[in-house]
Amino acid sequence: MEWQQLIGFYHIVKSGGFTKAAQITHRTQSALTQQIKKLEEELDCLVFERLGKRKIILTPAGEKLFSFTQKLLINYDVLIEEIENLKGLQKGRLSIAGPFTTLSQLLPPTIESFINEYPGVELSLFDRPQNQVLELVHEGEVDLGITLESLVPSNLEKVRWKKVETVMMTPMGHPLLDMEEISLDQISHYPLILPPKGSVPYKKLERYFEENSLTYRVAMESSNIELSAVYVEMGLGISFATIVSNLPVFTQRNFKFISLGHYFDDDHLSLIFRKDKAFKSILTAFINKAISN
Repeated sequence: MEWQQLIGFYHIVKSGGFTKAAQITHRTQSALTQQIKKLEEELDCLVFERLGKRKIILTPAGEKLFSFTQKLLINYDVLIEEIENLKGLQKGRLSIAGPFTTLSQLLPPTIESFINEYPGVELSLFDRPQNQVLELVHEGEVDLGITLESLVPSNLEKVRWKKVETVMMTPMGHPLLDMEEISLDQISHYPLILPPKGSVPYKKLERYFEENSLTYRVAMESSNIELSAVYVEMGLGISFATIVSNLPVFTQRNFKFISLGHYFDDDHLSLIFRKDKAFKSILTAFINKAISN
């Protein structure tokens, strides 16, 4: 079993086929096919089932091999990092995924401090909605994710970072601003700007309305709070948002936040990672720096 065979196999699985994997590994498709053929000969079993000309799925043996390969590549990254540390060099790679507003408004101080202290570490940032952040972390595509604590499944590790609250975002002068405590019935009378249909926040809001037999109209779907804010200011609708208080991006704007704490419990942004990533030293260093900032 050769290293390049496992690398090729891993990328075939992750990219969904031989063509993309060949591009990623800088090999011809025929060379990659031969690698897999030799791997299957050595294991004396098939690792893929071919469905038609292009679609492939893992066999049970292939699933076992993929799990082994994932762990091997993770341990390889850790080994390289530890060897560099023994040389006195702070090197390695660290990939981080989070929603746009988190990356643009909350993370920059941590990033700036980290790259100043660890200039040899290659950082990669990915702007993704929270459901995709969870998927990327779970699949091992990124080392660290940032998402709401309430969304994190039990098979992922999490470190609490910043407190957030659920609010209603309304234009200046909106009738809801004159009410002491807003009800769902009152909210349902106005066009709503909601997260994308099918997302966890959307499902939660949908459940609240259905449980109270309320009808509502969605004027816009947006996964980005800053984009939602633009259209709230224009009067297109009112929006739900989960925010960290006093973010500069939301000051001196033509809208107001109304607390919905009587409907939604406070939550936290958490730094999340796979349990088998917990011992990676640069990951630990980044988490510690984020918490201290």
